[in-house]
Amino acid sequence: MPHDAAIARFQALLRIPTISRLNEDEVEWEHFDQFLAQLQELFPLVHRKLDREIVEGYSLLFRWPGRSSTEPSVLMGHYDVVAATDFGWKHPPFAAELSGKGDDQLIWGRGTIDDKGAVVGILEAVEAQIEAGMQPAQDIYLAFGHNEETSGNGARAMAGLLESRGVRPALVLDEGGAIVEGAFPGVTAPVAVVGVTEKGSTVLRLVVDQQGGHASTPPKLSATARLSEAIVRLNNRPFPASFNPVTIDMFRTLGAYANGFIGFLFRNIRFTKPLLLPIFARQGDETNAMVRTTQAVTMLEAGQAVNALAERATATVNVRVAVGSTVDDAVRHVVSSIADDAVRVEVVTAEEPSPVSLVSGISWELVRSTIEKVYPGTVVTPYVQNGATDSRHFSGISRGIYRFTPFELTSEQRETLHARNERMHVATYLRGIEFYKALIASL
Repeated sequence: MPHDAAIARFQALLRIPTISRLNEDEVEWEHFDQFLAQLQELFPLVHRKLDREIVEGYSLLFRWPGRSSTEPSVLMGHYDVVAATDFGWKHPPFAAELSGKGDDQLIWGRGTIDDKGAVVGILEAVEAQIEAGMQPAQDIYLAFGHNEETSGNGARAMAGLLESRGVRPALVLDEGGAIVEGAFPGVTAPVAVVGVTEKGSTVLRLVVDQQGGHASTPPKLSATARLSEAIVRLNNRPFPASFNPVTIDMFRTLGAYANGFIGFLFRNIRFTKPLLLPIFARQGDETNAMVRTTQAVTMLEAGQAVNALAERATATVNVRVAVGSTVDDAVRHVVSSIADDAVRVEVVTAEEPSPVSLVSGISWELVRSTIEKVYPGTVVTPYVQNGATDSRHFSGISRGIYRFTPFELTSEQRETLHARNERMHVATYLRGIEFYKALIASL
């Protein structure tokens, strides 16, 4: 059956461990070579009919010529994944095993959600439409990054290449929001959250340098202890919460579908912000992240020997800068929270929040109407994408950038992003292909 073949292709590509790493000398590039070769074998019409370029070594840029080039579109995704070992997984992360039956059947593996599901789903849709004899009305570009999880320079280079050629896409669709249920209080209908902007992705480093020595005669406050205290103070002082215009627009949209007192608060957000803000901040990690800049210590490093005091202790802080705020605001907050001149705050990378895309016009309506066609009864709303995507590099050439992956995901499944037991329902993946087919037919 066609569906069985589509799942087999997805499994074959999930089994290739295209793990990107900060130190590219540690990347096993042979897996990336294998992935590109496998794509050619599994999607022959795409490679025969579309123009293909390899950018920055491994990113893929396809052009599907349309009858016109005036308002092109870009469908995006990335095929690199974060690292995973077998430890703690119910099914090995690169085995792409199936479990269950019927509507409950699941496909397990690193990359099912983030983000091979989108990449392979797009290719399935394009292959099917080519086989059906379709030629798009406008040029369609496919842009698949190879290092979104680390530097993102593959996508940056593809965006620069298009800009140099005068290509200004009317629509850019990348990973991001999904179709969720139960994520918003008072709303029982499924909700498609479409990112119209994304937070700025910034990395800070906390550094403590001080005299070392023998571990048998430690000082009252060692470098590691000082750093630990700074981290605790920082963790105990979250960034202030507030509503930005995109989130307010989201509440107004959801208000028409929300029940009870929460529905009243949503519909009257102009006046009810002081009541709604603490409710939303306490609803869960996802909603809390929507209303503030977030900070998370992700890496620690100190010491050279078990019996020697560390002369340098460092902590890496991943900061996601809220729309309406700035990197400078974030740095000031971190410095004041730590309140210790002996802890130096260094800016490693700094990216401001992305521009807000239009929530009107042809491109937005095309995304909205396609969601409603493929997923009847779903509420479509703009929102702020919490995580960084490759699409941010395209903000200089397009005002129509939307971050949405057409998959119905439970809260439990969303929690597996960059974590153990990443998985997706098979029916969800197949329906996502239908979304891409419908969208392509309208471009």
